[in-house]
Amino acid sequence: MLKLKAIDINYGDIQALWEISLRVEEGELVAIVGSNGAGKSTILKTISGLIRPRNGSVEFEGKRIDGLAPDRIVRAGISMVPEGRELFPRMSVRENLEMGATYIGRARAQAARSLEHVHELFPVLAQRAGQLAGTLSGGEQQMVAIGRALMAKPRILIMDEPSLGLAPLMVEEVFRAARTVNREGVTVILVEQNVRQSLKFAHRGYVLENGRIVMEGTGKELSENRHVKEAYLGL
Repeated sequence: MLKLKAIDINYGDIQALWEISLRVEEGELVAIVGSNGAGKSTILKTISGLIRPRNGSVEFEGKRIDGLAPDRIVRAGISMVPEGRELFPRMSVRENLEMGATYIGRARAQAARSLEHVHELFPVLAQRAGQLAGTLSGGEQQMVAIGRALMAKPRILIMDEPSLGLAPLMVEEVFRAARTVNREGVTVILVEQNVRQSLKFAHRGYVLENGRIVMEGTGKELSENRHVKEAYLGL
């Protein structure tokens, strides 16, 4: 469904990613794990069209997308929940959610049903519909960010550090949402510093260190790997 082939990324004279090759099959939940600064978010920005690779290619359903603008990639069916949420703080919860469907024809036509689905996933957002997004708690803002991405009716949902800075109960809620939408048929790419939770539910995973993929396998295989245990799980 999605393939990255030998991707190199540079920030000026500094190389951030080295020959990154990975695949995501339809219906999977794939985790990309690693320490802060390993290059995880750079991979996601490359998929989303925010960064263009110096070398290599990104293919979605057999077609190259690494030359497309970010809005065209969203229209193609890939939506991202960005690190830091990036909501419109002076707009209401409902307005933020509706923005996810506004510029995508197929999503706009199904916006009412999609909004119901988001409210089913996060009932508190129905209660907060008229509240300004900037006044919500961090966990509630993350729910809005996830809901906004789902409003675009994505084939692939990318989540960049969705649990960062959240209380433990909110972390559980975020991972529950990721599992739920995946079970409903949305392919999920999850980038997280919370390695334990990520690998617990991932079908497959990649371990990224210093801009290179050093390991891949099923979530179970990686969570039982000695290096992963010592480096990321504190065991």
